[in-house]
Amino acid sequence: MKKFFNIPNIISIIRILMIPFIIWFFLVQQFRVAALVIVILSGITDKLDGYFARKFNQVSESGKMLDPLADKLTQVALCAMMFVALSQSEQQWATFVAWVFVGYIAKEIFMLLFALTMLALKQRPAAAEFWGKLATVVFYVVMSLFILAAPEIGILDYHFGVAMPEMAANVLAVITLVLTIVAFLSYIPDTYRKLIKGAKGEKEVKGEE
Repeated sequence: MKKFFNIPNIISIIRILMIPFIIWFFLVQQFRVAALVIVILSGITDKLDGYFARKFNQVSESGKMLDPLADKLTQVALCAMMFVALSQSEQQWATFVAWVFVGYIAKEIFMLLFALTMLALKQRPAAAEFWGKLATVVFYVVMSLFILAAPEIGILDYHFGVAMPEMAANVLAVITLVLTIVAFLSYIPDTYRKLIKGAKGEKEVKGEE
């Protein structure tokens, strides 16, 4: 139990608990500043849990699962939140971006099912490498920019009538989706090696029997 409740795991649990607060504050227009602050904190703590795990030698199997779970839940929640907000608009750019986020959600669900399949085969899903880490950073930056300055839903538009260009919103959404797909593709070689290694291990065990 002590190994589970270490600093990195507690941070991951806090990140998961942040999700309903992000959604609630975003849904109430006057409180979107609070939603933005929590999203930024979630992004920062995403990097802190790994740092503390290495610094205090608290890397654990539970942490290797809890950290990406917190990532996936947060990302899916934010994309769903954006889809609901943007789908209410009659503007073409908003409809386009809303469906881009649906694509992101579909990719995350696919990755979750993929990871569960790996676990069922007694193989640990591949850890995030460069592209995965870059995609996560870009995701949090883009979500923060949308909450701050997207047309119709952004804080600046609500209070001051100032927003980023619609084309910029389209480009940012597409970049986010493309990067996360590239990150997913970057996991495939390591995943393939693990599956092949696992299959060979099972054959060797059966041969010994």
